[in-house]
Amino acid sequence: MQHYQYKTNGVCPSLVEFDLDGETVRNVQFTGGCNGNLKAVSKLVDGMSVDQIYGLLAGNTCGKKPTSCADQLAQALVHARNSARG
Repeated sequence: MQHYQYKTNGVCPSLVEFDLDGETVRNVQFTGGCNGNLKAVSKLVDGMSVDQIYGLLAGNTCGKKPTSCADQLAQALVHARNSARG
């Protein structure tokens, strides 16, 4: 299992951290943002694959912002998977 940190862009949380066990996502944690909502998102995606989460959350927006916490998580997961593949 590999631990990753991703600095978010354009959203309230400054950082998202998670573990990847192959393609399986575990232990998602956001630093900052809407605590209750982000805890719920973290619980809901635990044990899902990168592709499942990306399919559900990528492109989700928040208000007039072109991104959201969920979208940033999706982007972070793909970035981490791609960097792990080299």
